[in-house]
Amino acid sequence: MSSMKFIQLEPQGDIAIVRINRPEALNAMNTEVISELSRAIDIIASDENIKVVIITGAGERSFCAGADISYMVNIEPMQAEKYATAAQAVINKIERLEKPVIGAVNGFALGGGCELAMSCDIRIASSNAKMGQPEVTIGIPPGWGGTQRLLRLVGPAKAKEMIFTGKMITADEAHQIGLVNSVVSLGPDDAVPPEAPKGDTASEKARAAEVAKILNRKLTDASLALAREITKNSYTAVKVSKMLINRGMDADLETGLRLEIYGWALCFAHEDRQKMMSAFLSKSKK
Repeated sequence: MSSMKFIQLEPQGDIAIVRINRPEALNAMNTEVISELSRAIDIIASDENIKVVIITGAGERSFCAGADISYMVNIEPMQAEKYATAAQAVINKIERLEKPVIGAVNGFALGGGCELAMSCDIRIASSNAKMGQPEVTIGIPPGWGGTQRLLRLVGPAKAKEMIFTGKMITADEAHQIGLVNSVVSLGPDDAVPPEAPKGDTASEKARAAEVAKILNRKLTDASLALAREITKNSYTAVKVSKMLINRGMDADLETGLRLEIYGWALCFAHEDRQKMMSAFLSKSKK
């Protein structure tokens, strides 16, 4: 992994943190980032020791600011098609990964960054996060899955509002419409620096940076805690459940229910199922 310039893969036991590491560009995804992220997901997919994945951005300002506008400004339609195809391929790969993926949204998740977050199974945002699909403000529609995943998550009317206006929404708004599962905020016990005197811009900036660091730590802790909750359960059952939900999204109810029976029955062939059931029965007799 040391050969990767823009992606950090940090193992935490049976959990892997994938960090987009291009903070000077707000973790925007150029072609190199896309290629390295695809490699990282392949490594995770082939490692049976990794049970849950967390995707986040380096620094406190941005999860991922999306596509690289400095690259896009001068490209032709064929290059644009190739760029979007590569981006969609890695985003689809994340969505189809057998293992559960948690998106830890720290700061901006805009355009391709919002599309990347939506490919994760569960999204947790820090209270200073901002999400949106602002592509129409620079002359293009969303191209990395935004028109399709956003409508499935928040419904067509809200998706159209967000996409047509290009406006960013706060973490709390994202939570209200179901775009994120939960929001991590500062609590009364957090050691936050005192308010800066009014007009003292340098102190205000320093305080804001410190608050962002505290929020980011809390976001990482919350994401790891959720990941550990998942890893306590049957790895096979969780993988099958993810597959059934993803397949059921675009199937009619009857097909989805039939698939569920097959997935359910399949897990009876796995040895951890019998062990876990027996342990449950032993515990309930005590």
